Amino acid sequence: MDLQELLSPDAVITSLKVTCKKQALQELAVKAAELTGISEREIFERLLERERLGSTGVGQGIAIPHGKLDELTRLYGIFARLDTPIDFESIDEEPVDLIFLLLAPKNAGADHLKALARVSRILRNKSIVEKLRATHDKAALYAIMTEPSASDAA
Repeated sequence: MDLQELLSPDAVITSLKVTCKKQALQELAVKAAELTGISEREIFERLLERERLGSTGVGQGIAIPHGKLDELTRLYGIFARLDTPIDFESIDEEPVDLIFLLLAPKNAGADHLKALARVSRILRNKSIVEKLRATHDKAALYAIMTEPSASDAA
């Protein structure tokens, strides 16, 4: 799965100003509502529901919140670079400054898991993460996330 299928240039947030996990999820839900046409409240509640199962803070300053929604017809991704790292109850207890939100149709099945694996692989690549943290330019962030070498990151 190519990240360009999930992430559009207008789904990149260069400088998200939030002070806590709940606020970050709320702001991401607002952006997701813009992109999907689904109510931000429904998206936010689904994200909170998922977080109650366990934090999606995967460590090293990265979180990958995700959820499934009946109304979606395809997968959507949103990438956000935070102005200031926040507590996300991550597994390594480190604050988070990079978030990739993934939304999938209820019936996505393996596609949802493949997309999560792809995003996780990209964000485990130290050189990609360093580039993401070093730039504030929307086009550059999008290019870094979707460049072919990012998709091949192991």
